[in-house]
Amino acid sequence: QVQLAESGGGSVQAGDSLRLSCAASGHTFIAYVMAWFRQAPGKEREFVASISWSGSMTYYSDSVKGRFTISRDNAKNTGYLQMNILRPEDTAVYYCAASRGAYYESKIAPRDYNYWGQGTQVTVSS
Repeated sequence: QVQLAESGGGSVQAGDSLRLSCAASGHTFIAYVMAWFRQAPGKEREFVASISWSGSMTYYSDSVKGRFTISRDNAKNTGYLQMNILRPEDTAVYYCAASRGAYYESKIAPRDYNYWGQGTQVTVSS
């Protein structure tokens, strides 16, 4: 199985950018669909973005489309989430997730993913 570890979170001002990384170990990263989720205090974990094994297909939630970009470097066993034009409502713990199953756009529920990182905090102040 794969182990995931996020990094890159922090505290920024509205309008700033951050890039999150998700380092994978323990198994061949390319075999996994990868996604990012986030969870704000008192709210359910929500889907942010997903990417296919090769990186050729991506899907975003409406709330981040046009501002966030998901990518992966399979040679480095690392996934990324570039977050631009951050807003206070983007404040949350961000989680990297992986799944051995097929990639499809409707794969947006937490239960669709088998493996999770520990999360990294992103705080955006106005």
